[in-house]
Amino acid sequence: MIFAIAALRNLEVHQIDVKKAFLNGDLEEEIYMNQPEGFMAPGLESKVCRLVKSLYDLRKAPKQGH
Repeated sequence: MIFAIAALRNLEVHQIDVKKAFLNGDLEEEIYMNQPEGFMAPGLESKVCRLVKSLYDLRKAPKQGH
């Protein structure tokens, strides 16, 4: 639809890609996760990580980037 309007009005269309956009958003609530496999601190396997920034697989990631 946008391209049709642009074509009718003889407008230029531009596009950008924000690299790592999902990783830049601050979280609005505290989220904890288990330590990722391969990154466990020796002797601290029972500890968890608190997220300060969003992750790609986080359900709220698309909403955190703005």
